[in-house]
Amino acid sequence: MKLHIKPNKHSHSVVDFIVNKQRRIQVFFGIVFLLSLFCNHFVKINYDLTKYLPNTVLSKQGIDIMKKEFGYPGTARVMLDNVSLYEAKAYKDKLAAVDGVDLVLWADTKTEIYQSNEFIKAKDIEDYFKNGHAVMDIVFKEEDSSPITSKAISEMKTITGNKGHFIGSAVQNKSLNESLNKEITNATIIGVVMIIIILCHTTTSWFEPVLFLLVMGIAIMINNGTNIFLGEISFLTSSVSAILQLAVAMDYSIFLIHSFTSEKEAGVEPKKAIANAIRHSADSILACGVATIIGFVALTLMKFSIGFDMGIVLAKGIFVSLITVLFLMPSLIMKWSGLIEKTAHRSFVPSFQKFGEMVYKSRFVVIILVLILTIPSYVGKGLNDFLYGNDSVGASEGTKVYEDEQAINAQFGRSNLLLLLVPNTSMVKEKQLSDTISDLSFVKSVTSLANTLPQGIPESILPDSILSRLHTKDYSRILVYIKTKSESSLAFECSDQIQSIVKQYYPNHSYVVGVTPCTQDIKTTITKDYDFVDLLSLLGVAFVVMIVFKSIFIPVLVIIPIEVAIFINMAFPYLVGEKMVFMGYIIVSCIQLGATVDYSILMTNNYLNCRKGGTDRTGALIDAVKTTAPPVLTSGMILASVGYILHFTSSITAIGDIGHLIGRGALFSMALVIILLPALLHLFDNQITKSRLRQKRIIKQLHSFRETALKNG
Repeated sequence: MKLHIKPNKHSHSVVDFIVNKQRRIQVFFGIVFLLSLFCNHFVKINYDLTKYLPNTVLSKQGIDIMKKEFGYPGTARVMLDNVSLYEAKAYKDKLAAVDGVDLVLWADTKTEIYQSNEFIKAKDIEDYFKNGHAVMDIVFKEEDSSPITSKAISEMKTITGNKGHFIGSAVQNKSLNESLNKEITNATIIGVVMIIIILCHTTTSWFEPVLFLLVMGIAIMINNGTNIFLGEISFLTSSVSAILQLAVAMDYSIFLIHSFTSEKEAGVEPKKAIANAIRHSADSILACGVATIIGFVALTLMKFSIGFDMGIVLAKGIFVSLITVLFLMPSLIMKWSGLIEKTAHRSFVPSFQKFGEMVYKSRFVVIILVLILTIPSYVGKGLNDFLYGNDSVGASEGTKVYEDEQAINAQFGRSNLLLLLVPNTSMVKEKQLSDTISDLSFVKSVTSLANTLPQGIPESILPDSILSRLHTKDYSRILVYIKTKSESSLAFECSDQIQSIVKQYYPNHSYVVGVTPCTQDIKTTITKDYDFVDLLSLLGVAFVVMIVFKSIFIPVLVIIPIEVAIFINMAFPYLVGEKMVFMGYIIVSCIQLGATVDYSILMTNNYLNCRKGGTDRTGALIDAVKTTAPPVLTSGMILASVGYILHFTSSITAIGDIGHLIGRGALFSMALVIILLPALLHLFDNQITKSRLRQKRIIKQLHSFRETALKNG
């Protein structure tokens, strides 16, 4: 791909520096690599999605106040198998004594279980004990992701042994933390193997894939290490950024070495060949890189700031890859040019001449089929059923947490904690609120100081260790367990009803927090983000393409195949009845556009080069397909492989969904660029030619005007 630019003294000086200062460049990248390797150990991983909510939403405001007043506690639920009532009580006391555990709610909270069995009604304790199973709700002293909470869960699992089943947000975070590194490592290893296999079949040297992976490995580590400036990144970003950087930025290495190989085959000596290769391919690499960066930067403007987190890391990764390819890779190519020649092999890529002819013959059929598919696909992508919160993260199907959740729900149904934060103004009003909420059919239990403390007993006689759990000077905390899952229509309805009741008693400065209300706010925030971010990334990429081709009309043709591919990709889950994670949906829209628009740019540029060379539009179509198909298939297969590897190796639904969307999206983009875009370029050839000629005339007139103005002072 060559988008020729006019060389200038500055570009020559940069190229001369790259070619003549190899040793300095290698030392510089070596130092930066080692520093990044060190810094990477200090980049924290965040598993709490609520941290990315904007400060304007009530649940985030409530969390901030609760952290200040009480701390925002992690929660869990534990079920014990094959225990008697009194054995369960003994286990409960042991669990309550674990360091990091603040509160254990069980049957003995409101029922004296040591009284004779004749006086204990099974109905009174059936929410906590039945059929030899006991279930307890745990509130920790610190948040879900705290090391103290994680350590407490480990100790609790030791106490319960094989009798215990553990679920809840704190357990999900611990499970994520333990499984994520292992799964990322496995996905990376498999991804590297697949990339090597693909590159060995599409390059002409056995050593080239090793060189590509070495350069990309250095770029990935530099990107990971420089994340220290962010302090922490989300688990989603940590999971996909490295392997996506590898897949997306691999093109830049391929562009450079193919240009170098062409120069060598023309008989140019290595040093001059690499200088020419940089000059010929730098504009191509930069154009594709900037288009991809723009697509990722659009994510940073999401109000749900996990987009900022992922957008910065991915855009920075592409920028680092560009710098590494343009500065470090040339020196490594010169250093190992002899090894590249010694390991040369014949090309395994077949000729695409006949395929190009087939694309030409079927061009009208393809356009008609795409027209038929586009509108239903656009409608279908808007009809998807989504997940927004933690159900798509730590409790995904296939995990131990999911298995334990099914076991607990089978015995006791669901239990979902909401935390009410209300002004500490009146014990009478607090008692009335507690009783009103207790009477709701979907409420399992309500724990507040007002409904726990016997009437007439003053707060002052309680020790601070007990009082501080539910009261501070300014606020009261009420624990409400409802019989729903954390994310469902019913859960949202129950949450809304409780929030409405709380506002009746405390119109101001009252909050309801927990997984369900936070998920509701995530849903509201991220849904509003989608159209804005999608449009912004589209306009940004279109602007870059317009600058590259100096045409207003060409960006429309370049983007059409990618957008249609996105529509079909996003409609697919609706057609097969799958739920999607909305975070993946919005993120992958930008990723698919940014990562695969390179294919369209390459196809369009090759077509225009053929037309400039005097080839008629039919010959230009066939030649463009013949020239473009091999690199597009290489890049597309790498990106698709990486996506499907993430999909099949991750037990986390959110990550698996992102991988599936990326993999399937790469295949659709690749196919439509190869078969649809040539048909569009052929169909609108006159408009493209006129647009570019008109643009040239405007530029020429501007230059003439400028020269006249300068002459006239």
